[in-house]
Amino acid sequence: MHRRDILVGGATIAIAASLSRAARSQAVFAPKPGPWRTFEVVSQLKIASQGSPAQAWVPLPSVNEVDWFRTFDNTWKSNGKATLETHPKYGASMVHVEWPTSEQSAAVEITSRFSTRDRAIDLSRSGKAAPLSASEQSLYTSPTKFIPTDGIARELSNKVVADAKATSDVEKARAIYDWIIDNTFRDARVRGCGAGDVAAMLMSGNLGGKCADLNALFVGLMRAQGIPARDVYGIRVAPSAFGYKSLGANTATISRAQHCRAEVHLAGFGWVPMDPADVRKVVLEEAPGGLAIDNDKVVAARKALFGSWEANWMAYNFAHDVELNGAKDGQVAFLMYPEAETGAGRLDCLDPDTFSYTITAKQIFA
Repeated sequence: MHRRDILVGGATIAIAASLSRAARSQAVFAPKPGPWRTFEVVSQLKIASQGSPAQAWVPLPSVNEVDWFRTFDNTWKSNGKATLETHPKYGASMVHVEWPTSEQSAAVEITSRFSTRDRAIDLSRSGKAAPLSASEQSLYTSPTKFIPTDGIARELSNKVVADAKATSDVEKARAIYDWIIDNTFRDARVRGCGAGDVAAMLMSGNLGGKCADLNALFVGLMRAQGIPARDVYGIRVAPSAFGYKSLGANTATISRAQHCRAEVHLAGFGWVPMDPADVRKVVLEEAPGGLAIDNDKVVAARKALFGSWEANWMAYNFAHDVELNGAKDGQVAFLMYPEAETGAGRLDCLDPDTFSYTITAKQIFA
């Protein structure tokens, strides 16, 4: 082989390698509606005898949305008295199980099956989705115990919208979405998904948290504009098809994979998926030491999560301020974890090892 051929060959290899690196640097995160996938999730809960009665409340997938989520069935078996209960305001379903003092090893196993697919809404062209009913409009623009829509929340919301010179609902949603990403941070020290206490965040000025905090803040600021918005509580069930380790469940055991998403109802488009909290998760967790806000993977996630979701996640419910029937310790801000109590009080739902619950997931149909 001539020296020139060697040089040309070497240059070709170098160019190919450079192009390969360039291709890898252009991160892709682009969920699009496609085939439905069916999953099975099994939740197993055990409570050791503490010489007193025990009870538990375990969330069930209770969302049915024609375009992206279908709950098929929930079945259970237990050595206690199990009852299906539904939250009267939000329609959230749960299994309530009660055990007598005589039961030495309280246990329940719940199997849930559902189908889901990726979502993506094209906000560049007007849609024809039906408006919400008056009752739905009121429900999803009202404050909750932990999410205010007046006072400091409205002042902040108005400032964000004014600074962005946003006038349409889509522009207001974009302004608030971008503000959340640019002004909050994911705090690894926060347990679980956070408390969802937006009032405390705003009063303290501490805008760090996890998904139930950051997306609740997003929802509150949207509601303060009179635009319907809601949290959607659920759990990741599979890896991300786009290679984002931080945005998927990467093992079959998903006991700590709970995740809260958000939706905004925009005129003509209906419920639009959004998730500013996951953008902050990519920044903190996608690579050792974190990523810069202008990193390709962050930019791709930021673009996609304003209008789309990946279907590697099971939706439980939209409920806030959930009363647990028969509970001594009152309501919970949201129902995304199994809850239980004994005579000694409420067990720590954020510690599945001590609490002793395991949640597993598998895909059963493509």
